[in-house]
Amino acid sequence: MKKLSLRTRVLTGAVAAAALSAGTFGALSANATEPAAAPAVAVQADAANKNLQQSTHLTVAAATEAAQAALDAAEDENQRVTVAVVDRNGNTVVTLRGDGAGPQSYESAERKAYTAVSWNAPTSELAKRLAQAPNLKDIPGTLFLGGGAPVQVKGAPIAGIGVAGAPSGDLDEKFARAGVAALGK
Repeated sequence: MKKLSLRTRVLTGAVAAAALSAGTFGALSANATEPAAAPAVAVQADAANKNLQQSTHLTVAAATEAAQAALDAAEDENQRVTVAVVDRNGNTVVTLRGDGAGPQSYESAERKAYTAVSWNAPTSELAKRLAQAPNLKDIPGTLFLGGGAPVQVKGAPIAGIGVAGAPSGDLDEKFARAGVAALGK
């Protein structure tokens, strides 16, 4: 097989790219003239589907307000903490690291929030359950220390607030509860 020169290879590639983009442009142009009714039908079918479920999530603004309230409560008591708010699925929505908070507090706050929302209970309460079920601590992403509080709507968890960095889990949890309380105002 004969080796092609650099110029020939570049020109061949350019022609191929031009042909591909012309075909793509043509396909896009053809699709642009299609009526928009087809997607509307699909949306109506999905809206009528009884297999769907709605869930409630905090807005970023509400999560930030709760985190700031928890951080303010800690600062009022001269505690250096990190506050994390996670959504119902355990995904971090916002994390605030207070001035002087230790490096370990960031991950600990997220894990406490995740644990609280996962079990819909304060983490101090969950830590007591370890005596009966010590394997709970082996579940990835969890931390069974005081400092996490669930945010509930009609008894169902929609978020978790975790605080870490104070000298005790009781203080961390007190500040997490202050974040939850701020959402009720």
